[in-house]
Amino acid sequence: MTAQKGRDLLLKIDTSGSGDFATVAGLRARRFALNAETVDTTDADSAGRWRELLAGAGVRRASVSGSGIFRDATTDGAMRSLFFDGAIRDFQLIVPDFGTLAGPFQLTALDYAGEHDGAVTYEIALESAGLVSFTAAA
Repeated sequence: MTAQKGRDLLLKIDTSGSGDFATVAGLRARRFALNAETVDTTDADSAGRWRELLAGAGVRRASVSGSGIFRDATTDGAMRSLFFDGAIRDFQLIVPDFGTLAGPFQLTALDYAGEHDGAVTYEIALESAGLVSFTAAA
């Protein structure tokens, strides 16, 4: 995999719940993190008292965040509605030459800001709310 342009990382939302995805417009920065909790099974009989972990037992989660400027009424409205409704919607995070993460997410933060001589900006945070799948790029 060669170096990638950050602007090529896309966040898409199923705006209506019908399976039609639209790119979240105006994002200038995007970040995703995959995490897995561990289940410690260490006991007095553990070899050398080294920690032992139970394979595949921890809770996994994906977090997505981004910031940008408002540019598109459809995706801006969908994000705002998701937050106020507390709804869970399907998202796709597309990383060129790597693959696509897809699954249900809940919008957990929606921040707005604006400078006197600048554009209104926003920041979002999403947390996985179910099975997140990964499809490798072809």
